[in-house]
Amino acid sequence: MTRPDPKTVVVGLGYVGLPLAVRAVQTGDAVVGLDVDARRVDALAAGSSYVEDIPDATLRACLDSGRFLPTTDPEACVGFDVAVITVPTPLAGGSPDLSYVEAASRTLAGHLRPGALVVLESTSYPGTTQEVVGPLLEAGSGLTAGRDFALGYSPERIDPGNREWTLETTPKVISGVDAASLEEVRRFYDRIVVRTVAVPSPREAELAKLLENTFRHVNIALVNELAMFASDLGIDIWATIDAAATKPFGFLRFSPGPGVGGHCLPIDPSYLSWSVRKDLGRRFRFVELANDINEHMPDHVVRRVMLGLNRRGKAVNGARVLVLGLSYKRNTSDAREAPAAGVVSRLLALGAKVSACDPLVRDVDLPHGVDRVELDATVLADSDAVVLLTDHDAFDYELVTAHSSYVLDTRNRLKGDCVELL
Repeated sequence: MTRPDPKTVVVGLGYVGLPLAVRAVQTGDAVVGLDVDARRVDALAAGSSYVEDIPDATLRACLDSGRFLPTTDPEACVGFDVAVITVPTPLAGGSPDLSYVEAASRTLAGHLRPGALVVLESTSYPGTTQEVVGPLLEAGSGLTAGRDFALGYSPERIDPGNREWTLETTPKVISGVDAASLEEVRRFYDRIVVRTVAVPSPREAELAKLLENTFRHVNIALVNELAMFASDLGIDIWATIDAAATKPFGFLRFSPGPGVGGHCLPIDPSYLSWSVRKDLGRRFRFVELANDINEHMPDHVVRRVMLGLNRRGKAVNGARVLVLGLSYKRNTSDAREAPAAGVVSRLLALGAKVSACDPLVRDVDLPHGVDRVELDATVLADSDAVVLLTDHDAFDYELVTAHSSYVLDTRNRLKGDCVELL
């Protein structure tokens, strides 16, 4: 008798969930992709991917295999062998909002059966898997984690647009609530990725994810603050970083920019700070300081634009400002928490007339009050200031320097007499 394909449910089909669902299909699973957003589900069912890492052709191959079902219907989860929760975990008033994780857990609990595996991938504070997800699964199913079903945590490490370190090639941290659960988690991910790294419990895995992003957050804050001081001191921060990066040990390169974005850096370190304050009654001062610096980088960018315009005899009020790049990182459409939104809102508040060019970001993610324009010589020449916020490879940088009168480059991508670096 032929064994049926394992049934895997992926709850949440965003930048994390969709690549995981596709990879599971490619390794032989029958996958149900469950999402509450009907527009997303309709797009996927039509073979249209909204995640750059998943080309339409790859998505269509998964659909054509008959083993991928994107749906909004929780009843499609019936009889699952593995379920992975990859839903958002935003902040609400400075505190973690686990409502999406809780809703996913309740949905899965109604279809949980003995021998199944549930894995949380959504970023959260240490204890979430065992103190939130586990009890909800148990209460809704009447089963016990570890004894009747396997439960674990494996933090996502998706880096949108990264062609070298993909879901498959990036080592995957795994954990389980007990030894048997860990083995089930390992068995699943060993088919998905090239290497798994086991840790003692979900709490270590949850903290590892927060440590990774806090490390980046703090070091980006360091170079951002250094960039502000260096500018006022007349020092080239980019040449300074280039020089320091020649040291083959004891230094890791981080670059300044207009702020931090995406789901991870603006949010995840605050989960760690919140957890320390809640459980220990103490402040995580490094995180709080990094938050303060990175959150105010858009203010510094706008200040530099104002100074640049003033040196050219122009006021920011009424100035035509062209923003290049609206996503939080290059070569991706992901505009979540992008610092460009903060820069644009501040410029608009000062009376600037702001237009934007980004070939990847969708119209729905355009900041309010901003018109989308195509990058051409006329648009550049008509702009009093051009601000490069996201350095997509698709931009024609020679065109920018040839036809602009003033450019503030926050990414060290441009050279020319009209260019000022952050």
